[in-house]
Amino acid sequence: MRTVPTAMAARSGGAGQDRPGRPRGRCGRLWGTGQAGALACAAVFVCATLAGCAATPSNNGRVVVLVGASSGFGKGVAQKLADQGAHVVLAARRADLLEELARDCQKRGGQALAVTTDISKEQDVAKLTQAALDRFGRIDVWINLAGIGAFGRFEEIPLADHYRLIDVNLKGVITGSYYAMRQFRKQKSGTLINISSITGRIGQPYYASYAASKFALTGLGTALNQEVRLSGDKDIHVCTVYPFATDTPWWDHAANYTGHQPQFDLMDPPDKVVDAIVEATVKPEVEVTVGFKAKLFVAMHRINRRITENIAGDLTHKSLYEDAPPATMPAGPGSLHQPMPTGTEVDGGVRERMKGR
Repeated sequence: MRTVPTAMAARSGGAGQDRPGRPRGRCGRLWGTGQAGALACAAVFVCATLAGCAATPSNNGRVVVLVGASSGFGKGVAQKLADQGAHVVLAARRADLLEELARDCQKRGGQALAVTTDISKEQDVAKLTQAALDRFGRIDVWINLAGIGAFGRFEEIPLADHYRLIDVNLKGVITGSYYAMRQFRKQKSGTLINISSITGRIGQPYYASYAASKFALTGLGTALNQEVRLSGDKDIHVCTVYPFATDTPWWDHAANYTGHQPQFDLMDPPDKVVDAIVEATVKPEVEVTVGFKAKLFVAMHRINRRITENIAGDLTHKSLYEDAPPATMPAGPGSLHQPMPTGTEVDGGVRERMKGR
């Protein structure tokens, strides 16, 4: 029998021979065998982990403008950001609630500035921007959370209410986004977060102008992201958030012409959306669809648009007209034109009210 020369055995990886420079095993293929390879793999894992942690920015010391901060998502996000040490600039129409929230945020560990603002008025947004810059010198994140609704058949809601809803939900967000993006371009960095809705992807009955305003935010986000990409500003981010129906004071603040108390089955708790928005401030994505139900409906819509829209429409009709109790207040514009004193918390209490039916 012929004997394979030692050099040939080394090249062919013969029995009992470890090929120099060619370690064995999953980890060993890269770093070597035995203890040295294990130590090397462990070192790489630790370094990668530390690098990943270091790459994740913190909200501590960051300046965040929140439009629509007096209740609902805005209030919840402000509180959680303050817990992280962020400097929050709080904007809404209800000045007394803003001042109260500012004091709460300062107790939580962040600096806070309250600026009474009607997002539909360009001069108010200009003053808000300047106030943030005068106090903190920069804006790291701008979040457009202000939004109002109007329930009822399209032709039964007064045109003045439709127009006012568009002034706030679309024109107001465009104005806020405009001032935010101008500042981000100067800084070469910043994150803009606009709050849309699952209704901004799947139209639902009795929300017609609201759905139109939220669909428009999808287009706005897409266009702005393309502009940022084409300009090469890699540190500027535009994120659009899509929550499912969520229990906040929004339901009681909305204009209501249904003759019933506004509600929706299968509501999400507000904390789920608040947490998603807070995460987007440090890990911005182009689109954030919040929760299993919203993701399920989006996936269904991609598979069969008409069936999904019919399901959503049936659920909305059942919730607003068949299952909802009679309205306790006469039909009217809610908080569209003037702010309401009620509805000051993050949670709207609608789920609790539905349990008592």
